Amino acid sequence: MARQDLESRRSTAAQFFMEEEMEDNESSDSRIVDLLNQAAVATDSTKTDNLRRVQEIIVYKEPNLLDNFLDEMLGFQNDRNVDVRKFVVSFIEEACKKDPDVLPKVVGNLQLFLQDPSAQVQKRVIQAATHLYRTTLSWLACARTVTDEMESTWIILCQIKAQIAKQVDSDNDGIRTLSVKFLESVVLLQTYPEEDSMRRENDFSLEDIPLTLKIARRRKLEEEANTIFDLLVKFHGSPHISSINLMTCMGTLTLIAKMRPQFMGKVVVALEMLHTNLPPTLSKSQVSSVRKHLKLQLFNLLKHPASLDYQTNITTLLTDLGATYQEIAKSYPKVDEARKRKKRQERHGQEPPKKPRLETLGLEEEDEDDEYEEEDDDYEVAGRGSSIKRKHTDAAVDITERFVGERLSPELASQLVIIAMSKLPDTIPPHFSSTYTPIAAAGTPGQIKRVARLIASQLTAAGLGPGIKQSKKETSKKAFADEEDEDEISDFLKASEPKKRKKESVDVMRNSSDTPPPMNQVAVMTKVTKAQRIKTLKLSEITKPMDPEERDRTVTSAVSRILKAERCSSLGGVASVRNKILTLIAAQFDENIGDAVKEFILEDFKSRTDLAFAWLYEEYSFMQGFSRIPSFLRSQINPPESYNRLLCCMIQSLLEKPDAKDRDMLISRLYLEAPLITEEATELLRQLCGDTSKAAVGLGLLQELVIRRPPRQLVYLNLLLVYTAHEHMEIRNKAISGVVDLYGRGDLRSIIEEYAIFYLGFLRLPQPPAVLFGEDRGRPNIETQWSEDIVKVCLYLYLALLPINEKLIHELARVYVQTVADVKRVILRLLEQPVRGMGMDSPQLLTLVEECPKGAETLVTRVIHILTDKTPPSAELVARVRDLYHTRVSDVRFLIPVLNGLTKKEVMAALPRLIRLNPVVVKEVFNRLLGTHSEGASYTSPLTPAELLIALHNVDPSKADMKTIIKATSQCFGEKQVYTQEVLAVVMQHLMEQSPLPTLLMRTVIQSLSLYPRLIGFVMNILQRLILKQVWKQKKVWEGFIKCCQRTKPQSFQVLLQLPPSQLNDVFENSPDLRQPLQAHVMSLTENQRAHIPQAIMDVLMGTSRELLDELDPDTEPVSPAELTIDMREDNEDSQLANSEPAPPGDE
Repeated sequence: MARQDLESRRSTAAQFFMEEEMEDNESSDSRIVDLLNQAAVATDSTKTDNLRRVQEIIVYKEPNLLDNFLDEMLGFQNDRNVDVRKFVVSFIEEACKKDPDVLPKVVGNLQLFLQDPSAQVQKRVIQAATHLYRTTLSWLACARTVTDEMESTWIILCQIKAQIAKQVDSDNDGIRTLSVKFLESVVLLQTYPEEDSMRRENDFSLEDIPLTLKIARRRKLEEEANTIFDLLVKFHGSPHISSINLMTCMGTLTLIAKMRPQFMGKVVVALEMLHTNLPPTLSKSQVSSVRKHLKLQLFNLLKHPASLDYQTNITTLLTDLGATYQEIAKSYPKVDEARKRKKRQERHGQEPPKKPRLETLGLEEEDEDDEYEEEDDDYEVAGRGSSIKRKHTDAAVDITERFVGERLSPELASQLVIIAMSKLPDTIPPHFSSTYTPIAAAGTPGQIKRVARLIASQLTAAGLGPGIKQSKKETSKKAFADEEDEDEISDFLKASEPKKRKKESVDVMRNSSDTPPPMNQVAVMTKVTKAQRIKTLKLSEITKPMDPEERDRTVTSAVSRILKAERCSSLGGVASVRNKILTLIAAQFDENIGDAVKEFILEDFKSRTDLAFAWLYEEYSFMQGFSRIPSFLRSQINPPESYNRLLCCMIQSLLEKPDAKDRDMLISRLYLEAPLITEEATELLRQLCGDTSKAAVGLGLLQELVIRRPPRQLVYLNLLLVYTAHEHMEIRNKAISGVVDLYGRGDLRSIIEEYAIFYLGFLRLPQPPAVLFGEDRGRPNIETQWSEDIVKVCLYLYLALLPINEKLIHELARVYVQTVADVKRVILRLLEQPVRGMGMDSPQLLTLVEECPKGAETLVTRVIHILTDKTPPSAELVARVRDLYHTRVSDVRFLIPVLNGLTKKEVMAALPRLIRLNPVVVKEVFNRLLGTHSEGASYTSPLTPAELLIALHNVDPSKADMKTIIKATSQCFGEKQVYTQEVLAVVMQHLMEQSPLPTLLMRTVIQSLSLYPRLIGFVMNILQRLILKQVWKQKKVWEGFIKCCQRTKPQSFQVLLQLPPSQLNDVFENSPDLRQPLQAHVMSLTENQRAHIPQAIMDVLMGTSRELLDELDPDTEPVSPAELTIDMREDNEDSQLANSEPAPPGDE
């Protein structure tokens, strides 16, 4: 009645327009139906025209009709005409753009279209998917709650995305091109923009997706985008890619780099590799087009502010492509933009990025909002911070470039050219002639770097080089942070839902309390109340108690039937109800029932873990008071004991299982998911860790329990630390590995350090403490003396932490000073690996050398020895050792590790003291100076071999006795690979020119001649020059001269005839055996030759016994000895020294 009055009061005009609108709606419906009928029967192009008119009406003019005729439009997807199917795809695209809520209804059809046999339809689907993917993400991002319909839509769309990604390998060139463009949009949508990113109108990116969206996590989407980007780079570098696909992919990568600068480095590397490795399938004209397009894209990249870090690479490529300097200079980014970018980088490097606010869930409670924002802030920083603070990591080609550049010498380049010459074709390939550009700066460092870059690109494309190995290692490392973060968010969301439901129920109750119930309901409630007051049913009045035996038998039978109904309950969907019944019965009834349920669980624990944990949690509820125990059972049940007995029984039965794989998995799950680990269960875990065959799973469990059980964290950590000193190596190594992993977490760092330092402090004691022994340590018998194995036990954990926390080296030095000699030797032997892990540039090691504690000189020397064993000492290390030597430590052995870093003057000043050391140490000194200690490695020495030997001859006898100098020179002669005859010739030449002559000159000459008999001519020349220097004025040298002449006869006869008469007579007095051979030599000369010999010499030679002249046969030729030898007792000592191994520093 009221409605009729309202209509009567309306104006005539209003009624007219309402009637006209209803007529229009009816006319639109009829028109659409008419067009659809015409399209259904049409066979030519009019079908698409009719459908296009329908689309114009229901999508643009009257969108409210879209839902009514959507199914009719989709019915044409199976039409035989390709144009009709293409139109249906375009209709789906336009409809979703207009109303995203139709997506769930059409996304399945779109997936079917992707399997269409027509390539044209597939292309149109890929084009549509490019836009619909963005529309879907926006639709999901704006949704307040995610429905099952949205989730299924997203799953199907992800399947479409995966199918299109596979189309990159399609046989159709056009499909490949459109697939590349689709993947380009996916990368841009699923990554974060930066401040330098090129912006578009209505741009959408990963930062527009709320963190609360469960079905599309930001981090997962970003990882997928990175994978797709790598797929595009791989497709870009494919050797069989067509020119169209290549130029499309080139443009795609350039656009991604401009809009997402974090990919700039990878894109530049990809373009470099393309320039180096153009596909061999391209024709000459295609090569030219690709190079022009590459040049254009490089100019586009160069204009972007983010290209500042890669200007050198891009400029080099443009130069190779023929760009002029003026063209390149014009494309540089503006100075203002470069400065702004630099300031932004400095700001991001110094100040942490602010946490952006998150989109709220719409919860009304303030406390819930605060909690939620805090968690979301953490995830926002974790998700987006990787994009804001992203640093360009070195690509594989960069690592390989550095590797090649360090080794690219002129000799190596020559060898590469020579090797490649044999593989050159007979004629110049057209590809080479079209791409070759003259080298403008050959031989410059820039060109050398460019060649190294080209070689690195070739190696990387072939899958070779250190860069490839490094990238494989990085990709093989998978962390669990993503899964943990997602679990935390999902757990939070699940926890928030009951709060919302609880609030809604409270609101309902409030509303119901505010409004009074109807009168008829009150009447009914009154009647029921009155009826209930009449009689109350009591079971005790109508039942009688059962016999105890019969009752037990009935209960047992009932429980048995429930246990056997496992399969039926699963099929009926009531497995959870059955588990609840069984756990309540097992927890509240007597032990017989509990044993039956326990036996049933242990028969197949793997498939009945749900029942086992349900029972555990039921017992835990009774123990904690969460569930009330019936009053008649309180005296019979002890909840803590029941829980402990059940848990330990399960663990014991699992430990006895023969199948190690299932056993380890189930034990881990039991310890990690049980609500409480009792002391007895902890003891069982201790026994598990002590068993060699099961220690790995036990120690791994301890490590997990330390992380997942914070209330008893210290208990499990202490138990794990105990096994770091176990006697068995496998147990000890596994425990140390777990502790080192925990040490890296940070929150337990101080506790682990204190434990390691505590064990290190045991070494100060006169005998090992009893805490190191026991059954749990693997050493049941107590020892009263320090042995090598016991000392190592105190050092294993400490030395494992040393490379991670280098400051611990100072505590080691303080303890070292207070230990006995045997302990010190063990410490020195174990130092090598951790010290190498610290490295020569470690600030803490340099500080230790600089502040060397008194008594720790041997330790510091050992550290320096390890650091310089195969690597030349750094300048900082040499400076600190030099200062320490001059100010505090006067022992010259301290300088031995850094000899190669000292100056020539410093080495020569220390040489007299060095050669007085133990022969083994002297040999090490010479090995370092001569470079024989480094196998194949480059070394630098302040002294050349010749200078070293000359310096030994010039050592002041007051600083080192002659015997010591002779031993040192003999060790030099033992290094035949270093002291060749050329080096010795230089040494003898230099020594002969000195004045006065060195005392050991002639000994060196004789020893050189014994090593290299071919030096006989050079030695004769030296002997003649020594006569001119009046060698007889230096007694020791003169004696050596005579001895040399004696050993080099008959070659030395000519030298002896050049001596003055008195000196010749002195020779005969010191070596009478020379007179007769010399006389025979003179008599073998012709009369003319003898006439040139001075008469005084002849008189000295013949003496007073002139009659001997007649007895000599003038035709007798003097006979030369078969070989030249030298008889020197020091040689035997030298050979023994050469065969001895140098003792470690500190042992001498």
